[in-house]
Amino acid sequence: MNKIKINMLSMADQVGGQGVGSAYLELLNLLKKKGKKDFEIVVNKGTKYDILHAHTVEPRNLFKMLLTKGKTVCYVHFLPNTLDGSIHLPKPIFAIFKKYVLYFYKKADYLVVVNPSFKKEMISLGLKEEKIFYIPNFVSTKNFYPKKQDKEKLRKKLNLPEKAFIILGAGQVQTRKGVLDFIEIAKKRKDDLFLWAGGFSFGNITDGYEELKKVMENPPENVRFLGIIPRNEMNDLYNAVDLLLVPSYNELFPMTILETASTNTPFVLRDLELYEEILFNKYPKAHDNKDFIEAIDTLKKNPKEYQKQVEYTKEIASYYSEDAIYKKWKKFYTDVVNDKK
Repeated sequence: MNKIKINMLSMADQVGGQGVGSAYLELLNLLKKKGKKDFEIVVNKGTKYDILHAHTVEPRNLFKMLLTKGKTVCYVHFLPNTLDGSIHLPKPIFAIFKKYVLYFYKKADYLVVVNPSFKKEMISLGLKEEKIFYIPNFVSTKNFYPKKQDKEKLRKKLNLPEKAFIILGAGQVQTRKGVLDFIEIAKKRKDDLFLWAGGFSFGNITDGYEELKKVMENPPENVRFLGIIPRNEMNDLYNAVDLLLVPSYNELFPMTILETASTNTPFVLRDLELYEEILFNKYPKAHDNKDFIEAIDTLKKNPKEYQKQVEYTKEIASYYSEDAIYKKWKKFYTDVVNDKK
């Protein structure tokens, strides 16, 4: 069988601290690592190819999709409604941008979502069910793995207190990520240390920019904003903390959850329906700040419950392994080339 040639279109890795870039790089590395016999990968090229795979929605990618003679695939990392709380633009411009995103998706031959719960909403937006496929995110065990035996060394290296119970938040600093809730929770748990890894990846068009900027410049004493951390340094941070806190109000499939699980660090999530199917509904969940505080307290004070969640992270990491996800992508790309819907 001839190799399938895929042209990856993406600028996601040019903006630090966002999950879209992480997911794109993981897939690119996976195909290069495990797919040497099956695929020939090029990035942002104008050469001949079998599949054009757009990871981001820049106009230049749309033009290439419209002009290509090959099959076109679009990776759906967000839906128009998930942009609310992420970026802030004048209403007329925001409305046009949302319509543009939907138009972009409609023009692709195939769409890949990272969470099956979004299929129903996409169909309601006028997208055809037969062109929507679910392939979850994953992370490489080469980049994210447990280093718990080095916890003291890691904390010293990262200038973190050795004995503190440390809670990590990670992602872009924006309204929908629940950063303000993260701060309020920290205020109620003054004996614990709260860290946030991430920044304003999209500058002052970030939703809630002014309010969030003031909070970052004058946080509570037990909160540290670390800024955008290079991805190759995040494994140490995940291993150094005790817990990942994800107070987001809207997500698809956060890479931070998979990265954390791969280091066997427990996490507490907001009780969003979209997590239930992809995470087997075993994780500690919270509806509001009071619930988050109680969940943190349970994990801090109950070693058996904490270890139970450690074992759960191992289950998650195993389910979303590189081998399992590669098989899904190989079948998908092969079916696309052969036009098997």
